[in-house]
Amino acid sequence: MFGEPRNTFWCIRDMHTSPAFVNGQSSSHNGTYLNPSSSANESVHDPESSSTSDAHSRDQSQSVTHCESIVNHLYHFGFQSGNYADTVLHVHQNTYHLHAIILSRSPYLVHLMSTSPQVASQRVIYVPLEQDSEGFATALGYLYSPASLALVRPENARGVLAAGCLLGGMDDLCNYAYDVCRQGINLETIASWLALVNMIPSDGAEMPDSSPLPSSIFGFYAQRFRSDVLHFLMVTLPASLDSGDPVAPSRSDPASLPSTASGRDTLLRIFSQTPFDIFKEAVESPIFQIGSEQTRFQFAKDAIQLRKRGIARSAGAEEAVVLAFVGGGTGGSAVHVTRKVRRKNLWKVNAV
Repeated sequence: MFGEPRNTFWCIRDMHTSPAFVNGQSSSHNGTYLNPSSSANESVHDPESSSTSDAHSRDQSQSVTHCESIVNHLYHFGFQSGNYADTVLHVHQNTYHLHAIILSRSPYLVHLMSTSPQVASQRVIYVPLEQDSEGFATALGYLYSPASLALVRPENARGVLAAGCLLGGMDDLCNYAYDVCRQGINLETIASWLALVNMIPSDGAEMPDSSPLPSSIFGFYAQRFRSDVLHFLMVTLPASLDSGDPVAPSRSDPASLPSTASGRDTLLRIFSQTPFDIFKEAVESPIFQIGSEQTRFQFAKDAIQLRKRGIARSAGAEEAVVLAFVGGGTGGSAVHVTRKVRRKNLWKVNAV
């Protein structure tokens, strides 16, 4: 559904571009160093260049196979089994026996290792994690091998993305997890996504709260999520429910929805649970195709009636909708939603 993960191994690139120093050698190579690019250049004037090219292709294929074997070995015997580990990582109730040279691919873990004292032969680091432990384990495994991409599912993609943003240095994993999240926004999951975007300010500003904000957990992906949820509410959901048909409400009380709700009723139920800034932006947007301006006004009015019994009441706010008749053909919506916070009653006590 989300495409097959590509097994692109970083060691292939390094092998051809980085003549790095090797263990136990002061030179840049162990024994005789053969530059693949120079070998290819020397074969340009070879009359048997065709056979040389075939041999070069076979060498590249063998190099890919060799790198795959190394990465698979690191993943299974290094990450999964923890053999020859020199670093112990504690997170939540889990303990991982890992390898500093692999962990150094993460800027966050490099910082932890550089500031954590080394006890005996092993370094011990602690990660104060707020994210999902399964997602964190998947991101850790990605440091060893791209095989972890196959473990990303709609159920854990949000945790994987959060862990990837925390560890850093894994844009491919983050982009893949984000894409899985985006495609997982649907009628069944929209409630959890609304709860998430409720903590994301529309202007990107920080909100006073004791819990970590999505913007600090997901980075710039937080605003992407907000845009994706808005698009789902304004475009995808109305189209899938066929609620754009300008049908007038069939009952005086929109709260009394039948067990088998129509598309309009389902849309009303979801919009009645939507945070106000999302609700206002969606209802007022011309992208939200639900019929005429009068139909849009009636929909907003019914949704506000439902919101008075739930989200608006708990917020201590009073919401209203007006239908403005503005000429000039500006292309904007004539429906405007307003909100004001109810003032608390102040009681004056006179001394007797």
